[in-house]
Amino acid sequence: MSEVVAKIQRVSRASLAYAETLTREWLPQGSRQGSEWVARNVARGDRSSGSFGVSLVTGKWNDFADRNAHGGDLVSLYSYLFSCRQVDAAMAIDRRLGLGVFRWSAAASAPLPAPSLASEEAHRQHLEAHAAEKELARQEAAARARTVWDAAKPASATHPYLMSRGVPAYGLRQCRRGWLLVPLYAQGELVNLQWILPNGKKRFLKGGQVQGACSLVGEPIAGRRLFICEGWATGATLYRLTGDPVACAMNAGNLRAVAETMRTALNHSLDLVIAGDDDRQTEGNPGRQAANDAALAVGAMVLYPKWPEGCPDDLTDFNDLYRWHRARIDAEQAGGDHE
Repeated sequence: MSEVVAKIQRVSRASLAYAETLTREWLPQGSRQGSEWVARNVARGDRSSGSFGVSLVTGKWNDFADRNAHGGDLVSLYSYLFSCRQVDAAMAIDRRLGLGVFRWSAAASAPLPAPSLASEEAHRQHLEAHAAEKELARQEAAARARTVWDAAKPASATHPYLMSRGVPAYGLRQCRRGWLLVPLYAQGELVNLQWILPNGKKRFLKGGQVQGACSLVGEPIAGRRLFICEGWATGATLYRLTGDPVACAMNAGNLRAVAETMRTALNHSLDLVIAGDDDRQTEGNPGRQAANDAALAVGAMVLYPKWPEGCPDDLTDFNDLYRWHRARIDAEQAGGDHE
């Protein structure tokens, strides 16, 4: 471990004793709620607090409306908010608190004063400009999504991706290149598309909204069950096997945001079930962790694939399990035909 990394970690540990003081300075429009500091995420132009929180016990922070905004300590939080390197963030906190972890000249040894009003205003303007750029990119992506979707034709049932996943198209479309189009909606509006190539590679429209958006397979019905899962193929599998509608969040980091949106839909009458991925071979099992967090946040049930004996370890979701079962049945039938 390098000396600089060791010093950053020392600052990280020491700063926890001043967690509330620091978060009040960095996020002055927030408030303490239990053991967390909850505030607007000024880095993305949040208009209200609620999704962005900082643990005053561990220093961990997370924005549930932005899957890329999270960190494990107050040093990374400062780095994120003020757009600087981790070492610069650690040095700033060290000087602010007078910890003495880094060496300073006599003139610089005293703790730094709180940021001036002028610097705060400049930082606020920078963040607002960045948020405006992101919003413009979202609007442009949504407009393109509508144009591409309207020009596309219904997806072929024999599309290679659908055949490989063993599910019908369920309303998907495809463009002239043969790419599948999965529509993502937010507040009833088409905001983005996921493109699925015949070889299974996926991508979204550049700058388009993903967080908080989802793709529906089937129509939610008041008082009925609604599954929430990660990928579209998993959602199509659940819908085919159960007949219950599914909201596909497209990634683990979006499960909670989609679950919170769906909890308020249809007058809070939906019976939500988080159908999580089981990333058994990935450290920390992020699929299970995200599904558990989403279920806990909205008071939903959570469901995972039940792996039979002899099932390969690299399978992770309900579509994987479904295709494995189908392959076994087909093999047994083929064996019977040869007898």
